[in-house]
Amino acid sequence: MVAEGLSGLIMQFVGGWEWIIIIGLIVVVFFGAKKIPELARSFGKATAEFEKARIEAKRELQEMKSEGRVGREKLEAIADSLGIDYTNKNDEELRAAIEVELNKSKQ
Repeated sequence: MVAEGLSGLIMQFVGGWEWIIIIGLIVVVFFGAKKIPELARSFGKATAEFEKARIEAKRELQEMKSEGRVGREKLEAIADSLGIDYTNKNDEELRAAIEVELNKSKQ
């Protein structure tokens, strides 16, 4: 009975804006108000680096396509920069996985 009440209380917060306030309070308690701008800056830099790596990987892939060949080492480097596991994939599967990841991050 207590579990049902707690479950109902939690479900009320899931759909509303209140959960944002709760998460914000938890972040302030754990990190402190002075650390939050630093954490946001770090997150922004990491996001920018990821986006730069994605753009660079796409550019390299386009260059290799225009040359007509792509070496396995280059494919692995691109896959690694995108966070794709390439250990059990052949070249065609790896190319397809890279294309999927590039298209997914566009959206």
